Amino acid sequence: LESHRRLRLVKVHANPYSATTMICSKIACAKQISNMQVQLRPRDAGVRGALGSGLKLGRSACMEHILCRQPRSRPLALRATVAVASDATKVVVMGAAGRTGSLVLGKLLARPEEFVAKGVVRSERSADKAAKLVPGAAAQSFVRADVCDKQSLAAALAAEAGGYDAMVLLTSAVPKLKLLSLVPVLLSKLVPGMEARRPDFYFPEGASPREVDYDGAVNQIDAAKAAGIKRIVFVGSMGGTQVDNFLNTMGQANILLWKRKAEMYLVASGLEYTIIHPGGLKDTEGGKRELIVDVDDKILDGDKANRGIPRSDVAELVVQCLKLPQASNRSFDVSSYEEGTGTVTTDFAALITSLDGKNCDYSLPKSSPVPLP
Repeated sequence: LESHRRLRLVKVHANPYSATTMICSKIACAKQISNMQVQLRPRDAGVRGALGSGLKLGRSACMEHILCRQPRSRPLALRATVAVASDATKVVVMGAAGRTGSLVLGKLLARPEEFVAKGVVRSERSADKAAKLVPGAAAQSFVRADVCDKQSLAAALAAEAGGYDAMVLLTSAVPKLKLLSLVPVLLSKLVPGMEARRPDFYFPEGASPREVDYDGAVNQIDAAKAAGIKRIVFVGSMGGTQVDNFLNTMGQANILLWKRKAEMYLVASGLEYTIIHPGGLKDTEGGKRELIVDVDDKILDGDKANRGIPRSDVAELVVQCLKLPQASNRSFDVSSYEEGTGTVTTDFAALITSLDGKNCDYSLPKSSPVPLP
């Protein structure tokens, strides 16, 4: 399946000796089809005579199946091209080479009747990495840009003919472990009575939370606005109200506070937004848990077992929020119950509605080492 703006071309090659070839099963629902044209170019006269050279369906029609019977007497070369002009939402995924970003892009590409998607990555190496992580992705599924470079961002967003409708913002600074700091950590576990120690981290030069999570996010928001993008789904993290959260201590860089400041910038931008704060991310299978939503890090005050969430569930929530009116101009925290507890979440509109209109309070935290608006 190749997507070209709002035109999709699907090529089906028949098994030469198959009795029946099914073409275009359940391509799209009727409301998403403004005009559909199927052209059959068989070299077999019997098929041409039975079906004619083409079939045209109006907007009210919904094509479920087209069956072509082919004689067993000789191989049949059958080629079908379907052109669909749809109202699919065009989405650009920032940070598509990351573990969560690649899942989001994969889910979008798997729903071509709803979305046309491309991922933005920083380098060719990142694009190669992402292509291996994302099923169905090809080289043209990615464009390169540096979030700290305004010109490259503008060029990446302008590369899509007709522009994008929405952006998913998943970029983040990534801390590096100081290997020598593991020595006291190990000793604290081996020596009785020794105070427990945590490893130390640092951020590479030019890739600190200030530069990536705030300046870089602001650049992306500004570029989106300039490119005519109307909606941004921003994936942050729980813990933004807690100045002393462990993630803020990593490299003494206050990553959650810089993310929070960028969220405030998005809220004030005038763009339609959804801000999601997931709990601890798990690399486990999604679609098997009941999700929990709340605001202002209240989930962190509850049972430790319920503070995490599979990355795949976060990715699915992101995709759902691109379409749900209930997710418009909302900010909330999300985690999950342990697998096997509760009822698996499938109704995401009901999940967001369960917040009863609550949004995160951006007057928190009251005191911050990072200057907040």
